[in-house]
Amino acid sequence: MADELRITRGPSKGGAPAARRRDATAEEVEGWVRTAAAAATAKSDDEVVVLQVGEVLGVCDWFVICSGRNPRQVRTIAEEVEQQVAEAEGPKPRRIEGLSEAEWVLLDYGDIVVHVFHEDARRFYDLERLWADVPRLDLEPS
Repeated sequence: MADELRITRGPSKGGAPAARRRDATAEEVEGWVRTAAAAATAKSDDEVVVLQVGEVLGVCDWFVICSGRNPRQVRTIAEEVEQQVAEAEGPKPRRIEGLSEAEWVLLDYGDIVVHVFHEDARRFYDLERLWADVPRLDLEPS
């Protein structure tokens, strides 16, 4: 399965394939998850939580949840995550939502969704409680 190719569509005319790339392995995706979590940790003092939601959600495999104390820090965290995942040869986000308001920024990578909250919004929505029954990824170095 790791050798399967996926056709990704680009801006070319007629919907012709823009490029071919192989699907990422589970190990590569987990590496990008860890990279995103480390990038968020580098820019925030708040706890970063990684939840493995694939078994119960179906639309993605991982949530990375983090927060900042003000809109500027929220944007900085989101930008750092995007930059570090790209430098780790990970995908670009398919979509980024909420960046202008910086209350809840969502970076959608397909298999990974990074939630960067303002600390008040994180407490209010409390995704960690809503998804308390799913496994958490241990972020401590071995």
